[in-house]
Amino acid sequence: MMAKMNDRIEVKRKKYEQLKRFFSENKANAFERVIANRTRYITVAMENIFQPQNASAVLRTCDLTGLQDLHIIENYNTYEVNPQVALGASKWLHLMKYNAADFNTLHAYDALRNDGYRIVATTPHQRGVALEELDLGKGKVALVFGTELEGLTETAIDNADEYVTIPMYGFTESFNISVSAALIVRELTEKLRASDLQWQLLEEEKYDILIEWALKVINRKRQYLRDDFEKRVE
Repeated sequence: MMAKMNDRIEVKRKKYEQLKRFFSENKANAFERVIANRTRYITVAMENIFQPQNASAVLRTCDLTGLQDLHIIENYNTYEVNPQVALGASKWLHLMKYNAADFNTLHAYDALRNDGYRIVATTPHQRGVALEELDLGKGKVALVFGTELEGLTETAIDNADEYVTIPMYGFTESFNISVSAALIVRELTEKLRASDLQWQLLEEEKYDILIEWALKVINRKRQYLRDDFEKRVE
């Protein structure tokens, strides 16, 4: 079993090495620096987000703090990336959308639990642990954020495994989703990296993602050259 896995990793490593010939050394160094800090130990899920600028800011937070996956639960609203806010972050992340049914929160929860996550709802209305007290040692964490106006649905709250809150000392009821995500994810990823937990991606996962990134860069370069050629011959 181990030998077969090692063989798969070697095949993917060789494929990535071949792809590296088609883009710059600086880009390859950036890929390898970033992939070393990517994690799936923590992930983010957004339920029913309707303001694309806030949700796209969450994508930037996920990318900059090293999260690889983002889960988007579409119940009443559909989400499209705002490119001016995301600033390309969506190219480097895996976005999973749940929109097959009229209400998709429990479907998303089932998928996350099947991947080994415990569901941690972020809400100021539910008694839970303070952010600094959340125990990462209990296993992988899926942080669930709700809409800007109403927060999480009752279904999302009632079916969560745990709850986390951000201490607040003012009159305003809560932070907006982009600020909440930035505060929570930054705090927890720093705590994760300072721990002894095995938070890094597996080698096979790393090469799968590196190959995906490499193909995106190569295809974009090809498109640029094609467009440039067509302009020159007009």
